[in-house]
Amino acid sequence: MIAAVGLRKSFGATVVLEDVSLEVPAGQCLALLGPNGAGKTTLLRVLGTLARPSAGRLIIDGVDALRDPDAVRARIGMVAHGSYVYEDLTALENLRFWAVMAGLDARPDRLRERLQAVELDALVGERARTFSAGMKRRLALARVTLGQPRVLLLDEPFSGLDRQGQKWLGEFLLAFKARGGAIVLATHGFATALAVADRAVILAGGRIVLDRPAAGLGRDELHRLYDDLVETGETVPR
Repeated sequence: MIAAVGLRKSFGATVVLEDVSLEVPAGQCLALLGPNGAGKTTLLRVLGTLARPSAGRLIIDGVDALRDPDAVRARIGMVAHGSYVYEDLTALENLRFWAVMAGLDARPDRLRERLQAVELDALVGERARTFSAGMKRRLALARVTLGQPRVLLLDEPFSGLDRQGQKWLGEFLLAFKARGGAIVLATHGFATALAVADRAVILAGGRIVLDRPAAGLGRDELHRLYDDLVETGETVPR
């Protein structure tokens, strides 16, 4: 679903990503870990076609993302660190606005179905400003699933959620994978990442320093590897 080869991104003389290569097959989730400034958000923006790489190749769901970014965007759902909902609109009005702007099906029954999928169907008429952080995150997920994406790109999706919200989101992501979707999530939460991820990737200084299967990788070992690799900048062979 995602195949990135040799991605490089620079802003003038500042190199943010260098020789980043990764693959995410259908039905899998990749957890992207790294300190602040490591390049995680920039990598998500490149994968989401919001930033063009300075070099490298990127294929999303069989489409060349550099040659046809519009076709790729129709396959992607992206949720940034902020939920970016319209506070003065109701849940249903938020979805209707996004659907109309994107040229998607804006029938009320279709929108209510999306809200039901994220367990907000009882709050269709409530204004978003009354929602908790977790509810706003659910509304943002309802938005990105309007177009039935094949790929989800998530920046700190568990941030600000209580235990119940984290449990719900984990189940939502596992169900998305089970339907054949692919996920890349950037996070600082090792436990939540290991609960849903199939691979763990550590980014440091714009480079991938670790890419390992999550199965059998305990939180303590991941913490140790993270501390060692981020401090030294060394790379562990895949």
